[in-house]
Formats: sequence, structure tokens, C-alpha cells
Amino acid sequence: MSTDVEASSPAPAAGSAGSVPLRVPGGSAWRLSWQGLRTVAVLELRQRVRSSRWVIVLVVWAIVLGALTALIRYAVHQTVDPQAQSATYSPDGTVESITTDAVQRASDMAGATMFGLIVFLVLGLAGLIAPALTATSVNGDRGAGVLATLQTTLLSPAEIVLGKLLAAWVTALALLAAAAPFILWAYLEGGTPAGRLLTTVGLVALILLVVCAIALGWSALTARTSTSAVLTYLSVAFLGLGLPVLFALSLTMVQQNETVTVVQPREAATGADGQSTFVCEKTTQEMSRAHTERVWWLLAANPFVVVADAAPRPADKAGHWVVDDPLSAIRSGVRESRLGPAPVEDWCTDAKPGGNVGGFDAARDAKRNSLGVVWPFGLAADLALGAGFTVVAVRRLRAPARKLPRGTRVA
Repeated sequence: MSTDVEASSPAPAAGSAGSVPLRVPGGSAWRLSWQGLRTVAVLELRQRVRSSRWVIVLVVWAIVLGALTALIRYAVHQTVDPQAQSATYSPDGTVESITTDAVQRASDMAGATMFGLIVFLVLGLAGLIAPALTATSVNGDRGAGVLATLQTTLLSPAEIVLGKLLAAWVTALALLAAAAPFILWAYLEGGTPAGRLLTTVGLVALILLVVCAIALGWSALTARTSTSAVLTYLSVAFLGLGLPVLFALSLTMVQQNETVTVVQPREAATGADGQSTFVCEKTTQEMSRAHTERVWWLLAANPFVVVADAAPRPADKAGHWVVDDPLSAIRSGVRESRLGPAPVEDWCTDAKPGGNVGGFDAARDAKRNSLGVVWPFGLAADLALGAGFTVVAVRRLRAPARKLPRGTRVA
């Protein structure tokens, strides 16, 4: 079916000398011009600015983020106190010394932790608010009789859809701009390099674009605004929560019984003071292990994984990585899943002469960090999903339409 909408020979009006064309052929449904995009985007933005709801949302957004940022900073510094974390204590419990480097390292850890929590908070809350402002963009205009007016102009369906998408994205970026002072506050706490700040903010902006595209697509597919809003929330929830849940459920499908070499401690002797000494010994055991390397890709498109994996790991002045912040924890967790179970189950690391404290395996960590990045594949999948919903929206706005949902108002 042709996508051109024209009326080259309408019935002449009474007293007219001849027919007057109602519309010049507009070309393909995918014809784009900056003027057309700008026209639709400006109309959408003016409508949003006039709405008192948008102003209320922006004010409440800033107040809630400010309060939560203050609470997060208090909680982080209560948990990771730089002075307490860096002190050396004597047997009687008094502080012997506090080194400047140790204080700076603990302070950087607290700052990086706060930054990661604030970024995830902004991403999660914006992912909830943006659909509410976009999921009624098409069917809301259709119900009000406004969409039919746009479709009878020289605007192509692509210009209408992408103009609405641009306006929705600008609205979402306004939320991100309102959150900028709190992100900057977390950045100034320390422990976060400038590259990490720019990378995370840029990726959050792209993910908000994907959310807006999903909302716009559901708005074009459904007749009721309530239905499009619910479907948009379900789609966003699937990306944010559903994919990790799906990954966890899939672990039962990749369980495998294996004969594994296990290094575990064994009590060797008990001294006169009652203290036991342990040695490490190797045994062979039959156990069930989950091969996460087969299903790790389910996590790749998760927005939090995309942001965390792309964020460069922070390091202190000595070059030591800060590994305890939320972004680094998710990044390492996904890469650990890519490695799958270790060839040898080492339960005796602490007992090795000169071993790694806390069971930290330097060789395993080096292998994990040598893996390639995940976020380009996840971001590509998210952008492809958003592009698919955009294509659907353009196809639904072609005129004349072959079929409309029951009860749809045309004009």
C-alpha cells in the first residue's frame, strides 16, 4: 500500500472554478526533514511546558533526589568511615596510627560507592518517570483528535514519530539535568575519575532514549493510554529486573555434576595453648556446579550492567583499583559469570604461605579483567529494541491506515 496521502481531485466546493488540492504528495513514510522534526518537537514541548503536571514532576523529582542523596551520603560515610577504616589499633583497642594514604584510599572508596549508588538511583527513577510522560504521546493525541490533523499535513509519519521521540528525549534529559547537581556532588566526594563521570552520564542518556522509544511504540500500537503505560512499564521492568531474574532461573538448566579437585583446610595439630594449625590438602569430590558461561549473555542488555561495565574502574594514587563500589561490583560479577566455575575449587586460600587475605585470587582476578567488554553488545541490543519500536510506530502512523483498533477516534 502506498504511503503517500493525497487528494488530487476532490469534489469542488459550491461556486468554485475547479478542484483545489488538499495535500501535495508528501513522499515516502520515511521522508525526513529538519523543519518537520523541529515542528513536531516544538509542538510537543510547548504542550508539556504548558502543563502544570510537568513542573510538579520536575520539582518533586529534584526534592526526592536531594533527600535520597543526603541519606546515601550519610549511610555510606557511616559504613565506610575513612578514619576508622585507616586506623591501626593496639591490643587494648586504642588507635596507634592513621596513615594519610590509607585515609585517602578509604575516602575514595566512600566517594566511589556514593557515586555508583546515585547513578543507579537516577537511572532507576528516570526509567520509571520517563514512560509516564511518553506512553500516551500517540494514542493520547489520537483520542483528542489532534493526530489526524498532523497526518493531513505535509509531515511524514517518520517526522511525526521522530519529532515526538525527540521531544520525549528532551523531556527525559531535563530530568537528567535536574539530577546533575546530585551526580556532581557524588563526583566531588572523590574516588571517581572524570572519564567515569562522562561515560555513565552519556550512557544513562542513551538508555533514556531507548525507554522513550519503547513508550512511543506502545503508544502507537494500543488504543488506550492506560494499556500503553502498563505495557511500557512491563517492558522497562523486564530489562531492569526481568533479565537478572531470568538469568537466576536459567542456572538450574546449566547445572552439571562434575568431578572437581577441591583444596580445603584440614586440622593438622593442636598446640599446648589450644590453638589448632591447619594445612591445605587436595581432594576429589563429586559436586553440582552451574556453568554460568553459557547463560551470562542474558545480563548483557540490562541497563545497569551496560552502565556498570562501561564505567572505567577507579584507582587511587598508587594505582590500586577500588573494587568495592557498586559499579565495579556489577562489572566484576558479570565477568565472573563469563568465566564460569573455576577449574579447582580453592577453599584454603587464606591458609597458603603468603596467601591472599580474604580468599582473593589474584590469578582469577587478572583473568577476569582480561576479558573483553560487554557493554557495546548490551547497548546495541537496547538500541535495536528502541529502533524496532520506532519502526512500528512509523508504520502505525501511515495514512491511509488499513486497519485501526476498535473504538479509535480518527478526527
